[in-house]
Amino acid sequence: MKTQGMNLNQRLTEHFTLREMIASGTAISEGIKNLPTPEVVDNLRALCENVLEPLRRRFGVIRVTSGFRCPELNKAVHGMKNSQHMRGEAADLHVTSLKQARRMMAYVQLNLDFDQLLLEQVMSTGCCWIHVSYVAQPGRRDNRKIVREVRVKS
Repeated sequence: MKTQGMNLNQRLTEHFTLREMIASGTAISEGIKNLPTPEVVDNLRALCENVLEPLRRRFGVIRVTSGFRCPELNKAVHGMKNSQHMRGEAADLHVTSLKQARRMMAYVQLNLDFDQLLLEQVMSTGCCWIHVSYVAQPGRRDNRKIVREVRVKS
């Protein structure tokens, strides 16, 4: 499928497509066109190449719950005003257990370059979300390697 000359089925890496990295239930329900610029697509590709694809090879299927967000979508989901999601530099990953999330985070810390690695939420069921980001553009800033756990029970 092409949208405004953009092939949403294009592979960013072997296991990740542009469609997967821009998918959003909120965008669909709110009628928001969540389409990235070519620069953002390049950032998404770098995130997939440097973080998500290595995670996929190590842990199997990775479920991205939020990748790129246009400003309107970011506002609709109450994202940070300067969210890296709006630049295609971040993805949120659904993980089924805290133990698995910590394994994934340890792997990223020890083996990959990254900007932020946040365990954002732990639910009473044990499911959690990992926010991971990667900055690809030289001169903007180096990857900071920030790691935090933000435990929110729901």
